[in-house]
Amino acid sequence: MTLLNFTWLSRLFIACLLCLSSLGANAETRIAILDFELKDLTLIPRTSAELERTASIRPLLEAELKKADYVIINIPLIDQKTASGGVGYLFDHHDIAANLAKQYEADYVLVGRLHKPSFLFAYLMGHLIRVSDAKLVGNYVSEAKGPNKKLTIKTVENLTVKIDKTLDQRYKPPSKHRPD
Repeated sequence: MTLLNFTWLSRLFIACLLCLSSLGANAETRIAILDFELKDLTLIPRTSAELERTASIRPLLEAELKKADYVIINIPLIDQKTASGGVGYLFDHHDIAANLAKQYEADYVLVGRLHKPSFLFAYLMGHLIRVSDAKLVGNYVSEAKGPNKKLTIKTVENLTVKIDKTLDQRYKPPSKHRPD
């Protein structure tokens, strides 16, 4: 082998190594977001409006995280229900939630709850769990005053900021002065 061929091959090898290392550095964070559960402590619990609001949280959160280029992993509801021992079970059992998300090759899993102690406000709560070791890496609470859809969206944006701060810090929340 001539010196010229050896130099060319070594440069090619170095270029390949650089490409592979940059691919690893740009690997996207994979997050599974489970359906949010409603914990309604009011005198008239689980109204259709409150159930609808709770069901809207996951898609809103997924959309916000996608804006920051997170990869959203879908875990079918049937698998979530199979893994769960009842309401609040996955929220309290990080190891079980992590095992569920591991089956879908997620890096993190977010288990959420809409906690409604009053008609005047509710708390959007989330546990972010690192799948590799089932460790709770984020415990988030964002307050929503009233059931208004715009307030729910704003609360989801606040939750997204908190999640992103724990992870990759690349989310840019929408402007505070949104057109109506």
